[in-house]
Amino acid sequence: MKTSIATLATLIAFTGGVWAAGNHSGGHGEAGMMAIGKPGKRADASRTVTITMMERDDGGMMFEPASLGVAAGETLRLKFVNKGELDHEFVMDVHEGIMEHKALMERFPEMEHDDPNSIRLAPGATGEIVWTFAKAGDFGFACLIPGHYDSGMKGDINVRH
Repeated sequence: MKTSIATLATLIAFTGGVWAAGNHSGGHGEAGMMAIGKPGKRADASRTVTITMMERDDGGMMFEPASLGVAAGETLRLKFVNKGELDHEFVMDVHEGIMEHKALMERFPEMEHDDPNSIRLAPGATGEIVWTFAKAGDFGFACLIPGHYDSGMKGDINVRH
């Protein structure tokens, strides 16, 4: 069953769990807007960036590329390829939101997502997210399957004016 972070936060709140912000810090406000932006339209994408998910021979895990530079207001088509032997996911958010989400994934490792800023892929699978980066700032992305972030599977997004 796919569960959004906001739905899981509500469940935790009603069952006695601690959740300081009420939902992930990216927050959804006006028309699905998060601090990092909102889902975009494929026709508005100015470019496509392919992001590869994989394990390294030394046991580490990575995204390639591990950083993205984006202009505020730009819409990107993010194409994903899982070239690894394990499931991987991509979640983008403010850094605090990523760390909150990481803690939730450690508590609920079987949790699947249904959030527009994330995707989970089986080995060999492909997928995409079309996203409009509405505001300038420093954001991040990560694979939050337990152990993957700590094995190096994280990156930075710099959205400039």
